[in-house]
Amino acid sequence: MSATLSRMGLPPVRRDPGLDVVREKIANGQRLTLAEGDLLFTTPDIWTVIELADQVRRRLHGNAAYYNVNRHLNYSNVCALSCKFCEFYRKAGEDGAYTRDMDYVRQEARKAVEAGATEVHSVGGLHPTLPFSYYTDLISTIRDEATRLGSDLHVKAFTAVEIVHLARIAKVYKGASAPGEEGRQARRGAIRHVLSALKAAGLGSLPGGGAEVFDDRVHDEAYKGKIRSDVWLDVHRVAHELDLNTNATMLYGHIETRHDRLVHMDMLRRAQDEALARLGYAGVDGEGTGDWALGTGEEAEGHLGYVASHLARVPAITLTRPGTPLPEHVAFTNAEARMPNAGPSPQSQVPSASGPRGYYQTIIPLPFFPDGCDLEHLPGPSGLENYRTIAVARLMLDNFPHVKAFWIMQTLPMTQVMLQSGADDVDGTVVWYDITKLNHAGQDGGEVKTHQEVTPATLQRLIRDAGFEPIERDTLYRRVVREGNKWRVAAAVASSNRR
Repeated sequence: MSATLSRMGLPPVRRDPGLDVVREKIANGQRLTLAEGDLLFTTPDIWTVIELADQVRRRLHGNAAYYNVNRHLNYSNVCALSCKFCEFYRKAGEDGAYTRDMDYVRQEARKAVEAGATEVHSVGGLHPTLPFSYYTDLISTIRDEATRLGSDLHVKAFTAVEIVHLARIAKVYKGASAPGEEGRQARRGAIRHVLSALKAAGLGSLPGGGAEVFDDRVHDEAYKGKIRSDVWLDVHRVAHELDLNTNATMLYGHIETRHDRLVHMDMLRRAQDEALARLGYAGVDGEGTGDWALGTGEEAEGHLGYVASHLARVPAITLTRPGTPLPEHVAFTNAEARMPNAGPSPQSQVPSASGPRGYYQTIIPLPFFPDGCDLEHLPGPSGLENYRTIAVARLMLDNFPHVKAFWIMQTLPMTQVMLQSGADDVDGTVVWYDITKLNHAGQDGGEVKTHQEVTPATLQRLIRDAGFEPIERDTLYRRVVREGNKWRVAAAVASSNRR
């Protein structure tokens, strides 16, 4: 702990002996219970929590910290919803409302290629009148323009909320609201139809937005019009079945409780257990779903009921045990997965073009900023709460390879410290981020703006100053070799110094 505190320039504090059991479980790569997660959130010994998260982060990624060269494209801010925490949306015809045409999309793809980007990230509002063909055209236009210019630009697009909206406007969502298994199967079929069409157009992966917090009370008060957690998880489940990797977010610091965050993380790690089991990973003996402590009372019963109804009951699968390879590092066989401490070291493993796809890559905790939204009376999370939440996410989500400190919302200085608190990724150069417009994230004297850009050199310096080795990665966390704006994927895994 003292080394971590010294790097952060913070004084040591008295240890909490109650964390000793947690420390032992983390050393052995065992899954933490929700009760232990509650302790991580409530202990005054935040520095030990951060130290433990840093240990796990270094076990997974050594001294590496990742960034990418990307560009954001928000295709429209016109939205049928009016979420209380959102300052992004506009109604059709309202001042500031916009919808991009394909000429604009083509121009942005060209700019991305010219800047050497490896990824375009595209999301938007739930536009009430755009046809489904607009969205397939958007993807194919980006891909076609990039291909014409000689780039294999990856398109990461559309949150789970948008995917369900697309299923509705494509008129394939019929029967999805039926009760029970009949409705669930109809919903998954509609989602599969939409994702298959988008993948055929060139979609490479899904972002993790729209998850917010998986809690019905919070959902009904803050973003009632959005899909609920079971539908969000279904979208990502179908994406994984189609060999599309995805991310997951968690919006925190508003009307949710810390325990709500833990339940959110638990649902995500159970969903990841299911995804990794499909890829051939073996569960950990004695750590199946029935063994996880959920507490007592109606809340625990409701959580268990939800899991039993919507998530496969598969054994816990952790990636944080020493020597366990990460999904992006090797195409696994069942035998390799069942012997995580055997076989080649990460340094010698080479990613395969036909390697494992279809799992959650990254958890992205996003702090709530109240500026200009219907919840602006709330203070938002403190800096220490941000550090603690990143650390707890790293410790609880033992089967997520990566934890991202999204610098746009965390700010560059906070992101540096988060690399010492469990995060291993800072996102990318971004260029244009229109979802959150806030004073806190402005880089020129606090001016509210949407153009938020840093250079690769700035991200590299930020990472080095925090004590880590900057590694440029693509969307799938493969190491990028670059010569100016020309790039290729290296023949070795991005995380070459894992221990």
